[in-house]
Amino acid sequence: MDATPSSSLHSPKRALVLGGGGSTGNAWLIGVIAGLFEAGLDVTTADLTIGTSAGSTAAAQIAGATPAELLANIFNAVPQHRSAPLGSGAGAGRASARPVVNHLERITKIISDAQDVADMRRRLGAAALELHAASDGSWSIQWRTTVAARLPGQHWPERPVLITAVNARTGGPVAFDRHSGVDLADAIAASCSSGLPYKIGDDLYIDGGFRSNAENADLAAGYERVLVLSPFGGRSLHPFEWGTHLATQLDELRAGGSRVETIFPDSDSEHLFGANAMDLSLRPPAARAGYEQGKALAGQLTGFWS
Repeated sequence: MDATPSSSLHSPKRALVLGGGGSTGNAWLIGVIAGLFEAGLDVTTADLTIGTSAGSTAAAQIAGATPAELLANIFNAVPQHRSAPLGSGAGAGRASARPVVNHLERITKIISDAQDVADMRRRLGAAALELHAASDGSWSIQWRTTVAARLPGQHWPERPVLITAVNARTGGPVAFDRHSGVDLADAIAASCSSGLPYKIGDDLYIDGGFRSNAENADLAAGYERVLVLSPFGGRSLHPFEWGTHLATQLDELRAGGSRVETIFPDSDSEHLFGANAMDLSLRPPAARAGYEQGKALAGQLTGFWS
């Protein structure tokens, strides 16, 4: 069962939702937050931050370093190309050598065969367990090292942060926080595991984007103001009738009394995501696109957030 945000017991006000979207999605998220910050709007002080897959990494990064520092790190990184994924949030990438398109085809087939989102999670978990059984078991250690190196610090932030994942054995949704008894790097590694499952103790976990969708905005229920940053622009592979689409979740939040705003990549930068989400050479342009959007939107969002 999902954890209950600890801050929900103390007059929840503002929730920041950071969706999945691969390496370029993470860069875009950092860019947006840095652009907002430079224009005078600091969203890193949210009463709750919800991070899914690549968004889970961003959630930890903004808690441990300034937006300007994180943005500079992206621009100053040695140019690279496609790599092990930072986390897709929609199944479009993982730390295997398989092409992203093949992985996407596998996920699409599982979704088409599933009866509902719970059945989908069980099927995805079973598929991940098959991969785990055929592996040498070393991947979790390697992946944790990769994930931990991306974080400014290894401790959970004091401000409430939820990191989503799915239990591969049960198909049950999970939302880790600092009270879960799980290290921050482990929680993020689990949230970014959309192929091979990530091992924490005796349990195995897969990508948080499989919990519901790439954003998991429903976890912000009860908050007065909810700002959603979605590298995938709210798109989903799920049938609409499952009720997991971001649009449906936002309608439910509004029906519950929340004010909601969203930021999606603009049409000029959409090509940086999806099939290109794991291309590290595209991180700087993705971050720059997000930065420009953040600066442009800060004025109209200040009244909403403040």
